[in-house]
Amino acid sequence: MSTKNKKNYHRRRFLRDASLSLAAFSIVPRHVIGKGHIAPSDKLNIAGIGAGGKGASDLAEFSKSPKANIVAFADVDDRQIGASVKKFPGARVYKDFREMLSKEKNNIDAVSVSTPDNTHAVASLAAMQLGKHVYLQKPMTHDIYEARILTEAAKKYKVVTQMGNQGGSGDGVRRTQELIQAGLIGEVTSVQCWTNRPVWPQGLPTPSGKHDIPKELDWDLWQGPAKAIDFNPAYLPFNWRGWWAYGTGSLGDMACHIMDPVFRCLPIDYPTEVECSVATIWREMWNDTPNLDSCPPSSIIHLTYPRKDNKKNK
Repeated sequence: MSTKNKKNYHRRRFLRDASLSLAAFSIVPRHVIGKGHIAPSDKLNIAGIGAGGKGASDLAEFSKSPKANIVAFADVDDRQIGASVKKFPGARVYKDFREMLSKEKNNIDAVSVSTPDNTHAVASLAAMQLGKHVYLQKPMTHDIYEARILTEAAKKYKVVTQMGNQGGSGDGVRRTQELIQAGLIGEVTSVQCWTNRPVWPQGLPTPSGKHDIPKELDWDLWQGPAKAIDFNPAYLPFNWRGWWAYGTGSLGDMACHIMDPVFRCLPIDYPTEVECSVATIWREMWNDTPNLDSCPPSSIIHLTYPRKDNKKNK
């Protein structure tokens, strides 16, 4: 072999060996790291859409797992993200979740969504379309159509999804299910569910007046897919739940918690009849024509569910 060929041979061998060495270090075996440590390849990189309020507590809960790594989050209001910025100093911060998903799509495995209800579907669908698993705060969506779209998307993109129904993961629901299915309380023919919601203002006139938009807030992004209106502080940071454009009222806030055990425990299908009545004072305030922008201050809803066991309801 000539001197020139020897040099080329050694150069190629060096490059080959160097490449193998780099590959070996990119996926670190557990036995090299040591017992009790988790290899980087075994960690789940999570991004948050909504990092204040419930979004902050969700990300904090995820970070308790040694297998979770919070790498980025997006929030439209810098006033709300102080706790998340402090807890995850290495996470990249965005205003627009669409920009975050575009720039971080190769860095994340899963997305946590905690925004006003009207943005749930569009944010979750955008993540699913990139093949990202989704944890979505309740209510799942702003309406039934959106819920069906996300159900189809989860199957299409083969991702793992979960709605933030914390009560459904507790022992209380499982214990109730065991008691009912064992027949210990007899045949169940009717169920009553109730809540102290709303704990935010409802049944109010639509907010009006001109207000300056806080410099920390991107009001256009905050409104999401809702019709654009002038900024009003009456909606932020929590009272949006009482306005149909952004929230779903008490039913959307609590039904997933208090009605979920009913579906788990009883052999019932989707409701076939729905009847709703609202507080009389709400109608009196508006001369028998309530403000349809706002959810009612209180309501009673009757739903009739067909049984799957061919028995009749009470």
